[in-house]
Amino acid sequence: MLHLNTTGLVRKSLLLSLVLAGIASCSDNESTSVKPEAGGNSSNLSAAEVHEASLVLDAHADIVIPSTSRAYMSVDGTSKVDLAKMRAGGVDAVVMSVAVGPGPRTEVGDAAARAEADEKLAAVHALVEKSQGQAVIATTSSEIVAAHEAGKSAYILGFQNARSLQGNVSAIDEFYAEGIRIFGLNHLGHNAFSDSSRPEFSSETGAFEVTEEHGGLSPLGIAAVKRINALGALVDVSQLSKTATLQVLELSSSPIIASHSNAKTLSDVTRNLSDEEIDRIGENGGVIHVAAFKGYLINISEPEFIEKLVALRVAAGISVEYNYPFELYWEIDDLAERSAFTTAVSELLGPATTDNMIEHIDYIVDRIGINHVGIGNDFNHGSGIDDYNDASEAMNLTAGLLKRGYSIADINKIWSGNFLRILDAAAAN
Repeated sequence: MLHLNTTGLVRKSLLLSLVLAGIASCSDNESTSVKPEAGGNSSNLSAAEVHEASLVLDAHADIVIPSTSRAYMSVDGTSKVDLAKMRAGGVDAVVMSVAVGPGPRTEVGDAAARAEADEKLAAVHALVEKSQGQAVIATTSSEIVAAHEAGKSAYILGFQNARSLQGNVSAIDEFYAEGIRIFGLNHLGHNAFSDSSRPEFSSETGAFEVTEEHGGLSPLGIAAVKRINALGALVDVSQLSKTATLQVLELSSSPIIASHSNAKTLSDVTRNLSDEEIDRIGENGGVIHVAAFKGYLINISEPEFIEKLVALRVAAGISVEYNYPFELYWEIDDLAERSAFTTAVSELLGPATTDNMIEHIDYIVDRIGINHVGIGNDFNHGSGIDDYNDASEAMNLTAGLLKRGYSIADINKIWSGNFLRILDAAAAN
């Protein structure tokens, strides 16, 4: 029976070599802005064969712990990137984000954030132990590739929201020692290090935070960026305010990552990246990872849509100040009313598919080139698109990219080659 598998193994080896060649050939100053022509799959391999041979990497997923809301997970109550779904969908590696949400900006609140971060770190280690050798934690591109070649799944550790640093830049070293290699300073709401793209709403005061508290990065944030660079880790600008993102790009001595961000021109919400940010990330040599998050993929700028969204918010008694499709629903105390509101907003948005993701990929490629785009789905917090709800459906995106005219080499760059390149670049800095 051995000879029956030879062709598949040779194909897999050849295509993996394309991934590695892609990493080596992606120079930081390359800025081709022309999308591949249709029919780029000259080898005539099927989408399934291309996907199986690719090193498929998701640059951002949240970690499921007992307190995680079932609303964020699969319908069966499990993680959208659990090992079974990764294997079913041909996903080889996932950045598991040690993320914490907003909370009281007090000593007690920060300590609670650190405890949550520690719990999530322990949860990833438990996943590896439970896998009985099928999964590993990887800290370098070579370890990620080695896991892929050995048929193992790789978890890369990320970080989101500097609240869990408890005001201490030195805590970055502690998280780095735990294996974290991607550091994002923010989430919803400003913190002591940086301004968020999404100021937090207080139900107690009935008002949002100021749009900018620090004018981007605080002195702590500036010191944090420098320390992340010095350690050889990646700075993640997803969720930062525009001012903070541009400051990171000025400060960083390494390429940066946006681990789960889409294009603001196509979907005008504050969490997405403006054209200026996209262009500057390209100049920096960084990579923007498009998220399979319905609320940040669809064009919500049409006046008729905005009018209907505002009407839904008014009816629910929540703020209309920011044009967020889903945010602020937690202000609705009654769970049935909350569910009715989010369902109504989802219906107003209409369906979203991988085609919407590829529109954002196309947009970024056209502006700054194929070397600066990847995939970071934001699973276990986002998604909701019809044909890519969890890791098991990842091949649908590969199939869509092939139909849109992307070559195998380009698809390998999108799925992992670009990420691996900047991980190496940061480590070498």
